[in-house]
Amino acid sequence: MLVRIDAELDPRLEIAEVQRRLYRARGPAVLFTRVKGCTFPLLGNLFGTSERTRFLFRDALESVRTLVRLKIDPREILRRPWRHFGTAFAALHMLPRHVRRGPILANETTISRLPQFVSWPDDGGAFVTLPLVLTEHPDQPGWRKSNLGMYRTQLSGNDYDPDREVGLHYQIHRGIGIHHAAAIRRGEPLKVNVIVGGPPALTLAAVMPLPEGMPELLFAGALGGRRVRIISRDGWPAIPAEADFCICGTIDPTRTKPEGPFGDHLGYYSLQHDFPVMRVEKVYHRPDAIWPFTVVGRPPQEDTTFGEIIHEITGPLIPSVIPGVHAVHAVDAAGVHPLLLAIGSERYVPYATERRPQELLTQANAILGQGQLSLAKYLFLAAKEDDPTLNIHDIPSFFRHVLERVDWRNDLHFQTRTTIDTLDYSAGMGLNAGSKLVIAVAGQRKRTLATALPPEFRLPDGFADPRLVLPGVLAIRGPRASLKREDAEFDPATVRLAEQIELPDSIPLVVVVDDSDFTARTFENWLWVTFTRSDPASDVYGRRSFTNRKHWGCAGPLIIDARLKPHHAPPLVEDPAVSKRIESLAVIGGPLHGLI
Repeated sequence: MLVRIDAELDPRLEIAEVQRRLYRARGPAVLFTRVKGCTFPLLGNLFGTSERTRFLFRDALESVRTLVRLKIDPREILRRPWRHFGTAFAALHMLPRHVRRGPILANETTISRLPQFVSWPDDGGAFVTLPLVLTEHPDQPGWRKSNLGMYRTQLSGNDYDPDREVGLHYQIHRGIGIHHAAAIRRGEPLKVNVIVGGPPALTLAAVMPLPEGMPELLFAGALGGRRVRIISRDGWPAIPAEADFCICGTIDPTRTKPEGPFGDHLGYYSLQHDFPVMRVEKVYHRPDAIWPFTVVGRPPQEDTTFGEIIHEITGPLIPSVIPGVHAVHAVDAAGVHPLLLAIGSERYVPYATERRPQELLTQANAILGQGQLSLAKYLFLAAKEDDPTLNIHDIPSFFRHVLERVDWRNDLHFQTRTTIDTLDYSAGMGLNAGSKLVIAVAGQRKRTLATALPPEFRLPDGFADPRLVLPGVLAIRGPRASLKREDAEFDPATVRLAEQIELPDSIPLVVVVDDSDFTARTFENWLWVTFTRSDPASDVYGRRSFTNRKHWGCAGPLIIDARLKPHHAPPLVEDPAVSKRIESLAVIGGPLHGLI
């Protein structure tokens, strides 16, 4: 499960490319012992497979699942006490253990001596890609109101003062934001610890969608099977005693600096924007410290494994948190936040002869009001009663179910000028701004989806290369998008397509793309292109569209304009020279042979 690479590799681009190839090959975790310009070894692909992640937490994972089940129904422990004998011990592990000293305080260093890890050619500098950022609530100091989150940390580049400043980037709906707001209200600096390494349970706990107010340190103890050792320092957040590195500093609550760009998990660069800047006070590291890292980019990447294990642990909680909802799936291939699929119950007016979405719309509002789920752009919601076997993780079948039943005149529900993912530029409205579309279906099947285009099908001028991606879904190559969002509300070419296209009801969805061959080559390509490159309010069109009492609908087909547009962030592309260098190391006899 773990191999060493003793050949010297550059932390700028080379190691990241090895990591991406390792992940695609389902390779082992790798310890890079000779890192150019740095004395610390790097560890990559630790969470590269679900099997390895489960192995890391094999002694505690079942107890954690049991704790989740008991959260759903605590009476279960009374009904079957013999099944939960070890649960009390798991709960005891949750409480952090205070210690006076630990390995983390053994040595000090500087920011410039840390690994200057760069993942993508146009990244704005070196970043910590597995940062564990620990803050405490200024109004209630102590670990009980702490937040441990994975907020990216820029170590160099831009106009940061070398060795004295680092950048912090966090998205909305993150726990650190509550602490930052409190610091602003109090007019005082926010004290921050950026932790790297240590027990792997800290890393997984930092990305768990825990209820607001529940410290991630508690969950890390349960997941790791032992209490997290923490060192308390007067007036500062706790430091995990067994961490590998810890950068301690303060955020001036009113001061920002440009941060980024950075290749991110949607598969594009998040661009340079002003974000909080952290003044560095101390940089600690333990003896023989190892720097763990990951690489983010177009899914799937290593963070895909985080999503899988998170769903495995927390998925059973969904029905207890949102009544009537049976399952929710944030689709990794679409960049996680852009696309949600959900299954709910439609129980309103059960005596109605013609069922339509009603309770599902109540559930949609509840889903979009839950933490990070609120960042979604598209939510497809189906009624369990129409097909009890519907599986939310069989995504092609789920789309087939929806498209067989959808009525574009009634089943489209928009939210405009609202919040979306900080990393999503599809709306062209600035950070955190965009729209949402709920597509909810209930009732009998309305159509049989086509598996071939009608022989007489023709496209308007400027559009070409129609490809059926899956039954009922057509990808079309459109002209290059040149319109800036501020110039006009809608694209004239796509408006013309909506006016002129003639398709049977058996093809209810059309997606306009830059390259229909690429889009149709794999289902994952279609998901990524469609839902990362479109904003519902700006990019959804339809044949014979109408607005009635501020409700928008169309006769169909529905058209999504998923071309790259001038206001979009550029997609991630590897450096060809670096790729060639890595391939040369993978030949027979090379240090990477057999790994990638």
